[in-house]
Amino acid sequence: MEKYFDATYIWESIPALLPFLKVTFMVAGLSVLFGSLLGLLLAIMKLGKNKLSQQIAHGYTTVMRCTPSIVLLFLIYYGVPAIFINFGINLNDMSSAFFVVITFSLQFGALMSEVIRSAYESIDKGQYEAAVSVGLSNTQAYGRIIFPQAFVVALPNFGNALLELMKEGALAYTIGLIDVMGKANLIIAGNYNSHALEIYIGLSLIYWVLSIMIEQFFLKLEKIFSKGRKDLKTA
Repeated sequence: MEKYFDATYIWESIPALLPFLKVTFMVAGLSVLFGSLLGLLLAIMKLGKNKLSQQIAHGYTTVMRCTPSIVLLFLIYYGVPAIFINFGINLNDMSSAFFVVITFSLQFGALMSEVIRSAYESIDKGQYEAAVSVGLSNTQAYGRIIFPQAFVVALPNFGNALLELMKEGALAYTIGLIDVMGKANLIIAGNYNSHALEIYIGLSLIYWVLSIMIEQFFLKLEKIFSKGRKDLKTA
């Protein structure tokens, strides 16, 4: 009789899953890139004086926060092609990765807009005034005084947002993307749904190691840049 739980499947599944991390990294990397650019734009709108722009940016962030990731993923996957087909553009043959990147870029952008806004507002405005008073231009004041400090404040939240993106990205398999999660489900299906527990444990180990590495990386970055911030304050 076949054993219900066989730990060897855990260690056998990990080498089979690891090559598909490149798909996970590609999706996460592109989502971070486009999401950060979107977040910067939204943060500028929130910090600006135009009331309409502020309302649009805050409204967008609220909508993204209230929409579950999997719901947004299906809305993008089915909705975007349905919209573009009206203009004679067929997106039904596009790779599922295209829709995954759009989905998580939109969500990451909403998160980053709040990270950037709160980091900027945490810096004492008197520092900008002092920098200008000693002869620095607006660009120099922001580039040398404000942005470096805001960057340090934003780092922990950026790291947390990246970790959330990595975890939420596991939902991509629901529309057919074969990343590390999708490959795990293919292995389970190939085993006729047996030993699923062991394979998911192997998958969890991969995510745990990745999460710890990302967390430690941002902790080290925070220490490095925090030292520079302290030096700047004592200068």
